[in-house]
Amino acid sequence: MVRHHLPAVADQLKWGAFSATFEPVIEIDSGDVVDVDTVHGSPGQFPDEYLSRLLPEHRELIENHRPILPGHIMTGPIGVRGAEPGDTLEIRVLDVRLRQDWAWNMIIPLRGSVPEDFPKKRVMGIELDAEAGVARMPWGAPIPLAPFFGVLGTLPPPEWGTIGSIAPQAHGGNLDIKELRPGSTLFLPVFNPGAGLMIGDGHAVQGDGESCLSAAETSMSGTFQLVVRKDLSLSMPRAETPTHHITIGIDADLDDAARQAIREMIGLIRELTDLSAEDAYTLCSLAADVRISQLVNVNKGCHMMLAKGALDF
Repeated sequence: MVRHHLPAVADQLKWGAFSATFEPVIEIDSGDVVDVDTVHGSPGQFPDEYLSRLLPEHRELIENHRPILPGHIMTGPIGVRGAEPGDTLEIRVLDVRLRQDWAWNMIIPLRGSVPEDFPKKRVMGIELDAEAGVARMPWGAPIPLAPFFGVLGTLPPPEWGTIGSIAPQAHGGNLDIKELRPGSTLFLPVFNPGAGLMIGDGHAVQGDGESCLSAAETSMSGTFQLVVRKDLSLSMPRAETPTHHITIGIDADLDDAARQAIREMIGLIRELTDLSAEDAYTLCSLAADVRISQLVNVNKGCHMMLAKGALDF
């Protein structure tokens, strides 16, 4: 196992887009560990008074470069030797760290879960206290920090062309699943040689649904171990925590996203046990929880969580 470092400098970032044409900025072996720095936020997404507090590489990017498409600033792609289409990339989240002491939150017209109620743009700064482990809101309330990356995605199928980073899809991307914290593992389909993992959208804390459009958005670093799985072929992302199996549904229709997450969980239960489809469906109804990942990124996200102990029989 080798440990690598990927800094968030302009030539190792992609702003707003995924594409199978993107060349890897680093290539590693399966099983290697990589420390990934990210920056997060575009002009107009945070109050002007925070411009002086930007990380130097963040300032350089937004002053001298332009996005490919509107969306997230992502570090990568990371190529993993031996990964081929049809494989699965196992992403073990070993650590997540804040890179700055502030975050931003944004409401913008026509976006969010209830846009008709909030027709005016509002951007807000949030102070982060890593030592105390809280985000200090402008109205005085502390909210416990629970940092994770909203965007973790492999490069999409070549026939998709260049796609934006905002809508999650089968390659992962803007999943916004807050369970993807240190100790968790994400499994993503591989559509291109090397997989091409891209990482961004740091969240200091977020509620399920990400209701107003954004979380406590900030620049972060993460440590990941990447493993090529030749024994596993997926059509949709999956995840697990130390305690739970997680299946994921993504669709423009929230009902269809929930159906997909449930069907994926039925399939996972049947892979891990000898239960019939009917029994797996019943187990989902009794022991698994359907949660809304996010409501605000074009495609809605649902994830289903089943305690691993429910399969101990």
